Amino acid sequence: MLQKLTRKRTEELAKDLLFFLAGSLIYSVSVKMFTAPNHIASGGVTGVSIVLNYLFGTPIGTMAFIINIPIFIWAIIEIGYKLVAKTFVATLLSSLAIDMMGVIIPPYEGNPMLAAIFGGVLEGVGLSLVFMRGGTTGGTDMVARLLGRHFRHLSMGKLMLGVDFLVIVFSGFAFRSIESALYAMLTIFVSTRLIDSILYGTDMGNGKVLFIMSEKNKEIAQTILRDLDRGVTALKSRGVYSGREGEVLLCAVRRYEVCKVNDIVHSADPNAFIIVGEAGEITGEGFREVKPEDKPLKEILAEGKKHLSGKKEE
Repeated sequence: MLQKLTRKRTEELAKDLLFFLAGSLIYSVSVKMFTAPNHIASGGVTGVSIVLNYLFGTPIGTMAFIINIPIFIWAIIEIGYKLVAKTFVATLLSSLAIDMMGVIIPPYEGNPMLAAIFGGVLEGVGLSLVFMRGGTTGGTDMVARLLGRHFRHLSMGKLMLGVDFLVIVFSGFAFRSIESALYAMLTIFVSTRLIDSILYGTDMGNGKVLFIMSEKNKEIAQTILRDLDRGVTALKSRGVYSGREGEVLLCAVRRYEVCKVNDIVHSADPNAFIIVGEAGEITGEGFREVKPEDKPLKEILAEGKKHLSGKKEE
């Protein structure tokens, strides 16, 4: 049993490294071939590094890693080293890839519109591969998550957008070009839409649903609420064999967040029991919002009858 568990962990670690390496290489092509040569700083720590490279000639990858160091220290203090480990590895690989690929890949200095679009496509694909294995490249999403712990009234999306916007404004002043800032916005739009399509599918309302059974449900639920900003529901349960009363945690998440939930659960309770299932459609806050046209036909007809009866009374 122990040998089987060790083999499984080794396989998962190998998959993590493979995805992180592939994603880092693709992401580095985006930076060194398209965005950096055309003065497009598409937000985040990498965007700041691109601006510093333009101003002082510093290596983009090396500066990105150096800037991330205090963010890592902050994250370890706030959420613990276990949840930061994958991000640290992914950031290190992406930083190395950016500096190394610059020697191999020739820069594209043609149409800046094409550079912004293709830079966004490659950035989206590269980051998606990293996100699939529960890692990030540090920077904006890590800062947004840490700020979210202190500004709970703001969503992760708004915080990330705010941080990226500040970087884009900074780059516009540094490059002395409003067009550079506008192209950076285009790159962010393309990359985020592609990430959404790869990770979540074309329907933003799908994802995964997890059922968690543990002796430390309260601790696990609080950590998920705090670190992932995801809701958790406690369902009353009773073991048929043991007859013991208990609780099962129900949590709906995006596909790439499953690994993060697993890390949270197993760090609190290595013996926890987790069931991960497909959620074909999830509507509500944090997922797909319900629009008027999404209402069931029965409800639409009922509203129509109510509207007509109101007119007759008049």
